Amino acid sequence: MISNSATIATAEFERQTGWSIEPEGACKDGRCLPLPEPPSDTIDLPVIAGQLNMPLITDDEAGLWCLGPEGGGRALTSAVAPEIELPDWRGETFRLSSLRGKKVLLVAWASW
Repeated sequence: MISNSATIATAEFERQTGWSIEPEGACKDGRCLPLPEPPSDTIDLPVIAGQLNMPLITDDEAGLWCLGPEGGGRALTSAVAPEIELPDWRGETFRLSSLRGKKVLLVAWASW
């Protein structure tokens, strides 16, 4: 989910993530996780990301926050990608590190 603020309306958070904010905490699929603050009309993304084990990244320059899905401990702990080396369309070696300092969107596809 993408937001232009570190806070989001509770109803919008629920709509986009499937989590419902109840008096007992954040609830989804029959499980509830306690939250450090009582429910209100807004959600603090850094707080909820920590409580629900959801990755959160921000682009200060663009003023955007991106909250990823809950990872169950399998989410990336950083936005730093390992070195990837593949042939380009000309058969020459392309290294992901050649794009260091630029924003990169990686799209992966698998037939299985």
